[in-house]
Amino acid sequence: MSIDSSSSSPVLRYAVFGHPVAHSLSPRIHAAFGRQLGIALEYTAIDAAPEQFDVALAAFAAEGGLGANITLPLKTRAASICSHLSERAQRAGAVNTLIRSATGWEGDNTDGTGLIRDLTERHGLDLRSRRTLLIGAGGAARGVAPALLDAGIGDLYIVNRTSERVDALADALGMPGRVHPRYLADVGTLGNFDLIVNATSAARDDAMPTLPMSLATPRTAAVDLSYGEVAIPFLAWAKVAGAHDRIDGLGMLVEQAAESFERWHRKRPDTDPVYAMLRERADALVTAD
Repeated sequence: MSIDSSSSSPVLRYAVFGHPVAHSLSPRIHAAFGRQLGIALEYTAIDAAPEQFDVALAAFAAEGGLGANITLPLKTRAASICSHLSERAQRAGAVNTLIRSATGWEGDNTDGTGLIRDLTERHGLDLRSRRTLLIGAGGAARGVAPALLDAGIGDLYIVNRTSERVDALADALGMPGRVHPRYLADVGTLGNFDLIVNATSAARDDAMPTLPMSLATPRTAAVDLSYGEVAIPFLAWAKVAGAHDRIDGLGMLVEQAAESFERWHRKRPDTDPVYAMLRERADALVTAD
């Protein structure tokens, strides 16, 4: 814990770990939350490849780090190093929030709660009974799948390039009557969906999967868990396919951050002005392009 030279108040240290992570808006979001609630904090982005994560996290803790957010590709690894996992982190098998405790790191996953709050409260979607397609089976997908089921969606189809991950996620969810693992290559045989969630990092790697237009209808909501340039390929596909709602992950990012902030500080920030600020900035960048 460091001391702010302008006052005697301790500055609380937090960070987001990922690889890559320079693009992350989390430092901007948590700084805004801190100003809003009068909490002096330092929140930085730390780039750590999976093989470097344990050492980087230990160094952060040794320097007074009290909590951290975890993003791609470290969410499942983060879950494995925790001394305690919340129920939602256990269900997900992935962690996006770390809380320092006397016995080590406690792990939580706020992704699912953040997604549901954004879709239902900000965008006004009724998720009940929606036939849903989840693309991807990594840490991001694991974080949101349980929350989608809890929100009352209908059948959940999960597709991924490799069978091992998708089968493991389906088994972890434990609802064989509602959850159906499939190969990504077979997605064209599944019919259309009321909700399509892209939880892959494929667009970041310039490998956006080819999706048939038949997946979407004029009643479909298409959601990308990413934001910014990374979300453009999927949302462009959704527009051409005729999806009614096309939503990026910016709102989810702000909402999951608020959940993490509340875990660390026991105070809940107002997310609307922070989302509005970031949305205005994002739209301005698109316009400039």
